[in-house]
Amino acid sequence: MHWYLVHTKPKQEKCAFQNLQQQGYRCYLPMLPVEKLHLGNLTVVDEPLFPRYLFIQLEQGDSAKSWVPIRSTRGVNRLVCFGSEPARIDDILIDLLRMQEASFQHKPERLFKPGERVRLTEGAFAGIEGIYQMAEGERRVMVLIELLSKPVAMRVSPTSLRKTN
Repeated sequence: MHWYLVHTKPKQEKCAFQNLQQQGYRCYLPMLPVEKLHLGNLTVVDEPLFPRYLFIQLEQGDSAKSWVPIRSTRGVNRLVCFGSEPARIDDILIDLLRMQEASFQHKPERLFKPGERVRLTEGAFAGIEGIYQMAEGERRVMVLIELLSKPVAMRVSPTSLRKTN
């Protein structure tokens, strides 16, 4: 058995993964916990590590399960190929991805990182840039802004911040 790469439809990785598994295929969809704003709160959600891609393990030969249903599976766009050959993935890479995924499960990627420049988008200080300091609970974050040539710490809602480029 070898691993191959499946290209999915936009934002349909989980759908494709579930439908392929229901058909009896062995699949792997590496996920990464990411902090997102949802209804004014910072929440942690799992997102695909490789958007629009997942891995599938397939056999070759006469006794192998047919590859034909893969392309017509809901959520799947196509099997990734180089020329006419499906792109084969080394087992070592899959093992490394699994180890990395396990190490990330307890450390979600933060929406804002300490020291990152942000811009206030609401309230009396809308438009002012500051430096993100830290989260304070679920509904507040601390931002350092410069006011009258002095640094001032402010507690604001994370929904009122945007990253600056």
